[in-house]
Amino acid sequence: MKHTYHIHGMTCNGCRSHVEETLSKVSGVSKVTVDLKKSEAVIEMNKHISIEVFQKALKNDGGRYSIHKVEERHHIKEKKKEKGVGTGTFYCPMQCEGDKTYDKPGDCPVCGMDLVEEQKAEINTVQEWTCPMHPEVVKEEPGDCPICGMDLVPVEPSLSAEEKTYNNLLKKFKLAVVFTLPIFLIAMSEMIPSNPLYNLLEQKYWNWVQFVLSIPVVFYATWMFFERGFRSIKMGNLNMFTLIAIGAGVSWLFSFFGMVFPDFFPIQFKTESGAVHVYFEAATVILTLVLLGQLLEARAHSKTNSAVKELLKLAPNKAIKIENEQEVEVSIDKIVIGDVLKVKPGERIPVDGKLTEGTTTVDESMITGEPIPVNKTVGDAVSSGTINGNQTFLMEAEKVGSDTLLSQIIHMVNKASRSRAPIQNLADKVSAYFVPIVIIISIITFIVWAIWGPKPSYVYAFVNAIAVLIIACPCALGLATPMSVTVGVGEGAQNGVLIKKAEALQKMDAVDTLIIDKTGTITEGKPTVEKVGVFVNNLSEKEILSYIVSLNSNSEHPLAEATLKYAKEQQVEGLKTSAFKAITGKGVEGTVSEKKIALGNPKMMEYGNAQITKEMHNEAKNYQKQGKTVSFLAINNTVVGYVVIGDRIKRTSANAIKELQKKGIDVVMLTGDNYNTAQAVATELQLADFKADMLPEDKLQEVTQLQEKGRIVAMAGDGINDAPALAKSDIGIAMGTGTDVAIESAMITLVKGDLQGIVKARNLSHAVMKNIKQNLFFALIYNTLGIPVAAGVLYPFFGIFLSPMIAALAMSFSSVSVIANALRLRNIKI
Repeated sequence: MKHTYHIHGMTCNGCRSHVEETLSKVSGVSKVTVDLKKSEAVIEMNKHISIEVFQKALKNDGGRYSIHKVEERHHIKEKKKEKGVGTGTFYCPMQCEGDKTYDKPGDCPVCGMDLVEEQKAEINTVQEWTCPMHPEVVKEEPGDCPICGMDLVPVEPSLSAEEKTYNNLLKKFKLAVVFTLPIFLIAMSEMIPSNPLYNLLEQKYWNWVQFVLSIPVVFYATWMFFERGFRSIKMGNLNMFTLIAIGAGVSWLFSFFGMVFPDFFPIQFKTESGAVHVYFEAATVILTLVLLGQLLEARAHSKTNSAVKELLKLAPNKAIKIENEQEVEVSIDKIVIGDVLKVKPGERIPVDGKLTEGTTTVDESMITGEPIPVNKTVGDAVSSGTINGNQTFLMEAEKVGSDTLLSQIIHMVNKASRSRAPIQNLADKVSAYFVPIVIIISIITFIVWAIWGPKPSYVYAFVNAIAVLIIACPCALGLATPMSVTVGVGEGAQNGVLIKKAEALQKMDAVDTLIIDKTGTITEGKPTVEKVGVFVNNLSEKEILSYIVSLNSNSEHPLAEATLKYAKEQQVEGLKTSAFKAITGKGVEGTVSEKKIALGNPKMMEYGNAQITKEMHNEAKNYQKQGKTVSFLAINNTVVGYVVIGDRIKRTSANAIKELQKKGIDVVMLTGDNYNTAQAVATELQLADFKADMLPEDKLQEVTQLQEKGRIVAMAGDGINDAPALAKSDIGIAMGTGTDVAIESAMITLVKGDLQGIVKARNLSHAVMKNIKQNLFFALIYNTLGIPVAAGVLYPFFGIFLSPMIAALAMSFSSVSVIANALRLRNIKI
């Protein structure tokens, strides 16, 4: 008997092996095979075993993985989102488990922090209207209820899990303040001479009042801290809640037992009235302040992914569709590929597509970061979320829903925000030893003060030991890297720089060598045919062009598209081609009219045993020195003609290269084009280092050689032939105008496909790394100074020691300060 189940929570082969081992131990299981990529487990059993048995086994193992039937998994995905549940993907903001996600809100099993909801790439839905008396009535426009006749009211938008968490914390914080404030006032009244409260009741009765008031604070408003602290000890993942639970818990329990069993405690713990000094105010104030810190963090977290939220607002929820020559307003989710849409001046473009009628200018700044509108004519591509200028046009929908550029950007931003930068490993290593060391320091503090401290020494010992536990919060250290990464990735997306992994941000800041391709990277990637030449007398230009078109009609290379467009303008048609074959980095070949045809560079002619004479070479050289590309045509191993193709250098290429060189980056151009063309381009750009006639394997070898010399190499390209070098380089940078293969191989994608984007990427990475280092410095200095002060090192010299309540306030705001510093990245100009 064999069943397939979905496993949630696996992130690596270690997870896969662990799940496999755990499920194999279940009685009656004969074999378990876990597929990490599919997140599935195939379990063979002697007789049927209920899924509850497997769920219990994984839960007893720590609860980090969950199992359910595959069909249940699909049901969950298709189920309508309930109010307040959120999008269904939650992750730890401190990235304790890498990019691991959860299906529902909660807290991280490692650090205890509230899980953060990922912003899904869901386009704004249409406003719906419902009847207040009959909620089952839902319409997409206002009106009256068909049942009772009442006016329909707008449907309130569902709360996100993020908003729900914040509202829940706010409610608990208000309650905690209401009960903590009187406890604090009662405790502080002891500082008033002839305490008037003691005229009403004896101190021991006021202790009972504090106890009663503390119950809602400890056992409701802040009970989650104790649950997280207990879980951290049980799971062996000691974290900030371990310290809070121990510190506040010990204070409260000490006070309770001191109140109930006063005779058990020595005289040093008692007041003049004989009652044991209680710390209900310390426990409740500490917990309330920690709750305030969590509340502020929840609000700050919502701002770190504000870039994604802004992107989500870009796409409209309705569009005008042309049906039977009539204009019909439709919901965005009703648009399918091939629909013809009308876009009026000032409107946002609803989906990705191309112009089919009209001309206009489009503001693409929200995606590319470039403020200058772009001219668009028939055949040009337009993207969802960009803004139409002052002309009406028709467009054909080519990508809809999650396939649009806007949706892909949001998906990439989400994924990058959950990835880990290598520098975070430092914080993780420190945090791993931090909590146990703090507990040891707290114990040593108690012993030192109890033995050598002033009277009442045990009271001082107790207070300072608690202060050490409370102030030593590793939360700020853990948040230092991921907060900066999240804000930085979002800022990059709004400027046309898409980061696939956080690692790219760190590596890009250290790059010292940049390799760039020519076509589509330095040049516009929009080649045009400038001349068709003939080397033999028995053929005309149109015949040469006809053979060229015959081969290129099967090719996807940008140069091939240029010849096809030129042939159409010249009204030249191609012939039927067979045995077509593309030779990467050289050209194409095939059979046309029973003749063996080859088209490409000199290496292609050599491959096809066709000799280029000195006269042919010199004629081509004249064009190549102007930066043009020359492709030769051979028929039956004889070179008979050529085509000259020009591709203008982008206006921004020269300035971008200069800026990169000023930053200490060596820029090298590698191109598959010939030496003369490459030299002409290099001279215009004042590039000293370039190599021509480079095949894909040559580019790959060049990257390898530079890396062996200790260079940190970034590679920018846009074609299939660039993919191997992009993957091999330390940082692969793909032009967004290039091929899917190149984009898939890269760690950074530039939406506009412009070298200026590399400058932006470099500036962004430098700003993010600087911000991370600031955060780590603040967190480490805070703990380095805070723990000794809390332990009382200043008391012998200045008579100063730190109250646990002040320590709690400082601890809460340390985390908020790290997030606030990360949020400064939203204001940088890259």
